[in-house]
Formats: sequence, structure tokens, C-alpha cells
Amino acid sequence: MDSGQEQFPAPSEGIVLTHFITSRDVARSAAFYRDVLGGQVVFEGEPTAVKLANSWIIINVGGGPTDDKPDVILEPPRDPHRTSSFLNIRVADIHAAYEEWRRRGAEFLTPPKQHADEIRCYMRDPDGYLIEVGQLTEMPA
Repeated sequence: MDSGQEQFPAPSEGIVLTHFITSRDVARSAAFYRDVLGGQVVFEGEPTAVKLANSWIIINVGGGPTDDKPDVILEPPRDPHRTSSFLNIRVADIHAAYEEWRRRGAEFLTPPKQHADEIRCYMRDPDGYLIEVGQLTEMPA
């Protein structure tokens, strides 16, 4: 990507992966991804794009069907105890990330927990989206 494309998720070749979230309050969600997780707001409004490390989070309000998704309604999660997907953030030092993001206002479900080949914990964004934070401790078999 050229320098301009580093600030906007529009590839000149190949693909760029972004994560789209539907928000009840776009500015509040953008502030979370900027102020808590350290992202950079690339453009504001509806939609808003936040560059987060080597990826982008696109945040917009919900809405009804459109001509290209005629039977789909976009809405934030209704039940924070049920989810079908989540953002997965891999970090080099999970304990440092956990402490820094907690200081900035992140609310984690638990502290980092050791599992077979990783340490991980989960937090939620302001709309209730689940975010996994993990650190690999051993290459999976």
C-alpha cells in the first residue's frame, strides 16, 4: 500500500480485511477503539473507520435491508451472553496489554488465563461486542 492507503482501507491490489460493527453510538464506539485500544480514527461520521494496528474497524449505525442485502437487518448484539463471532487481538505481552487497557477503561470478563498453548482473556466494547485478547505461549500441535 502507498502512504495514503495506509490511512484508508482501500487496497490497490489484493485484499484488505476490515471488521464491521453495528453501533448504538458510533462516536462512543470510535472513542473506545481509539482511546482504550490505541487505534487512530481515519475518518468520522456514519460510517467511521478506525485503524487498529494492522487492521481497520468500520463502525456504523444499524439499519434495515438494502438492495444488496434484501433480507438482512444490522443491529448491535441484543444479548451479551450469546455471540457467533468476535474480534481476536493477538498481543506480544498480554499482561502489559491487560493492565494498560484496564487503566484506559476496558472492562474484562476475567484476568488473563493460561490455556494449553496460549494465555487469553476477554473484554467487551461499548455495544457489547466480545473481544478476545490472546498471547501464544506455544505453537499449537
